[in-house]
Amino acid sequence: MKIYTKQGDGGQTALFGGDRVSKHSIRIETYGTVDELNSILGVAIAHDHHAFTGEVVNEVQHQLFILGADLATPFHSNARIDRISEDEVHYLEEKIDFMEEHLPPLKNFILPSGSIAGSTFHHARTVCRRAERLAVVCSNQEKINEKVLSYLNRLSDFLFVLARYENHQSGCLENPWIPKK
Repeated sequence: MKIYTKQGDGGQTALFGGDRVSKHSIRIETYGTVDELNSILGVAIAHDHHAFTGEVVNEVQHQLFILGADLATPFHSNARIDRISEDEVHYLEEKIDFMEEHLPPLKNFILPSGSIAGSTFHHARTVCRRAERLAVVCSNQEKINEKVLSYLNRLSDFLFVLARYENHQSGCLENPWIPKK
């Protein structure tokens, strides 16, 4: 398979199902940000991390490929793809609940910091929030799978808790935000 096709040289790209759209369309911006998020997760697990973290990040990276394909496929398309469902949202909720059982309760806002992996998960959370904002804009302009918004919302919660969990497992103390008066 050739990696370059030259079909995008004019500023357009193809969605699954054949529709061609501008590379600056909100749909492309949204799934491009999901791709960026997936890459950041790859950076996070390239650093020292705990076994549980590696397992859940691997699963989430697979889910993000499903999410990207979901966003790249208009509802009117005949393309047969998997779409994000309540199952993936539930997976994130189960993992959040598990990690929170092993964490001290939050009493303050915390500054994004800690181990390299933990800090990178905090970074991933902010990119996830951007993807969520873009998905909201996209959903106001085009029909998308309604579970996309639920998934991205839960994923940002998951990434926040995962950053805390990874830092806790690494012995990194949380750095509370204390407003200066």
